[in-house]
Amino acid sequence: MESEVKQKFSSYPDHIKPKMEALRKLILEVARSTEGVGELEETLKWGEPAYLPSQTKSGTTVRIDWKSKSPKQIGMYVSCNTSLVRTFRSMFEDELQFEGNRAIVFPVDKPIPKKQLMICIQMAFRYHLDKKQ
Repeated sequence: MESEVKQKFSSYPDHIKPKMEALRKLILEVARSTEGVGELEETLKWGEPAYLPSQTKSGTTVRIDWKSKSPKQIGMYVSCNTSLVRTFRSMFEDELQFEGNRAIVFPVDKPIPKKQLMICIQMAFRYHLDKKQ
């Protein structure tokens, strides 16, 4: 983990850190197990931890964050220029909450919806590959 990303994670409140670390772990796990993704670049974009397939350009960046202005939720963000959130919404409308056309949000006091997020992360990391097919 890069030092600036490490600093960002250490800045989260104590009750948020485990959720953010679990989400990071899930993202890295999905990237490792998804065909065509390759290595991820982990950095900060817009002050948020960001993960992007660095060598293959197979997909779009996935960002995660907790914000003090919305303290009861964590967000997972993708580019609003993609159709990803619209697709996620059609697949998981009853299971996940969405914010506009750029985010999946989930409550900090509930378990991370791992199964659904794994599918969404995989789709984001393969977005450009799957779009070509």
